[in-house]
Amino acid sequence: MKRAPLLKRRTIIQASLAGGLVAGLAGLSEIAHWYKEWWDVHGPGWKPMPWPFPADAWPPGKAWRNRDLGLEVYVRPKRGLLAHCDTGVTDDAELERFTDIALLDPRFAPAQAGSRIRITDLFGRSRLYRLASEGGSASLAEAIAVSFDCVLVVAMVVGPVDDDARRKAARSFLETNTVQIWLNEQLGSR
Repeated sequence: MKRAPLLKRRTIIQASLAGGLVAGLAGLSEIAHWYKEWWDVHGPGWKPMPWPFPADAWPPGKAWRNRDLGLEVYVRPKRGLLAHCDTGVTDDAELERFTDIALLDPRFAPAQAGSRIRITDLFGRSRLYRLASEGGSASLAEAIAVSFDCVLVVAMVVGPVDDDARRKAARSFLETNTVQIWLNEQLGSR
């Protein structure tokens, strides 16, 4: 007596192809997941990085890096510093006292006089500083302080900020939803 085959040859081929397709899609999914993680850290544009400064009297801020521009941006709100909420930061001495420029280098030196600045609807002051780096060469940082409803928002932009295009790119980043949503969350939690 002749036995009938349990599975037809065509069914075996189709099942093998389906299994191979599922395995291939699972592999592609894993590669896509890995690539997204890599892109989020190493891709172009502004990427978050850990807050590098030690704990102090103020809550930690948020930091971002743009490898393409060679810039790093550090932002945090500070409550209870302003004596004159209506005028905010008006001179370079206040700017140095309120910002975190000394966290970058305690021997910072002004590179030019400060100027009035506007970030979104917030007004304040900014100034360019020279920092001594570990290799002995000088690097630059821009300290920014703007005020909102008696809360000071301080930012530092570190890198080649003497280049106007890069400085403008960093200031534009401070106005993006990425920074503004985070700031609003911080200011709303008071």
